[in-house]
Amino acid sequence: MGDAAGIGPEIIVKAYAQGLGAPAVVYGDAGTLRRAVALLGANLRVEEIAEPAQVAQFEPDFAASAAAVSAASQASPPPTPLAGSATGIIPVITCSPALPADLPAGQVSAAAGRAAYDYVCAAIDDAKAGRIRAIVTAPLNKESMNAGGADYPGHTEILAERSGTQDFAMMLANRELRVLLVTIHVALADVFAGITQEAELRAMRLAHHACRQMGIAHPRVAVAGLNPHAGENGKFGREDLDIITPAIAAARAEGIDASGPWPGDTIFMRARRGDFDIVVAQYHDQGLIPVKYLGVDEGVNVTVGLPFVRTSVDHGTAFDIAWRGIADHHSLITAFDVALAMTPQDTAAAPA
Repeated sequence: MGDAAGIGPEIIVKAYAQGLGAPAVVYGDAGTLRRAVALLGANLRVEEIAEPAQVAQFEPDFAASAAAVSAASQASPPPTPLAGSATGIIPVITCSPALPADLPAGQVSAAAGRAAYDYVCAAIDDAKAGRIRAIVTAPLNKESMNAGGADYPGHTEILAERSGTQDFAMMLANRELRVLLVTIHVALADVFAGITQEAELRAMRLAHHACRQMGIAHPRVAVAGLNPHAGENGKFGREDLDIITPAIAAARAEGIDASGPWPGDTIFMRARRGDFDIVVAQYHDQGLIPVKYLGVDEGVNVTVGLPFVRTSVDHGTAFDIAWRGIADHHSLITAFDVALAMTPQDTAAAPA
């Protein structure tokens, strides 16, 4: 559910009201979701369940809601998020102490931060056990989470640690770009220490794997240079020559169609026009600015390398507009659809 003081509850309710592509369960706080339903005037009912398998009892409600949305989608223009939806159910697994009804909206809260951490951990445990098909996360607030005693930079590190994953990466994707990062949540001053041949090769392997999961048979992996002009043959630093280039050669020796290092100021333009299937960027802002510049409405965050599929919205908790009923839910819908596309269609378990 993400941080209850942010827009997570609101966009979840809007997503259920619009209709999802498969049954799903929310790991979160039932009271908070009921307040979000009331805020939005949605024709939905929140039901607490004990385990993901119990979602099956609500499948008739899901089918009715999905059919209503499917019929409404034939109209032009498309309906508003809450229009045309049959009465539906939001199944919720409560996995943290209940949050207060007067939790301040749009403010840092240790209680909300700890609860958001608990929700993620419960979902991870069920995903590892095969009880759910995938995890789709709403945004959490790092300051709130840290105040609640969970000191992590973000979702990615929690997912990796709790699942016991050593080789992982963050990938951001939309309709025009896929970008995977070599270094993630580190200070810019510390990026250079993270640029090693091992890290580069690991990122290229994960990029290749992610594209294969998304249905690309022969992924073309482009690697961005670290320095201006990819180092200009050593003139602007030797990392591109001495570290990144040998790693690309090693990836190619493994059968990965990797190329580069390409100058960071043109590689994303080339990927956008179809020259590459995915870009390996060296640090957080190098990779995420181009993706988010194209718009966060359809952006999806994918954690690559986990033993299960995890996708997320491409935005934060938006405390400035939280609980005003105006948050856009389309990134959550897109993240849900990507999670379905990356998992076997005959899987019985529900996304979370």
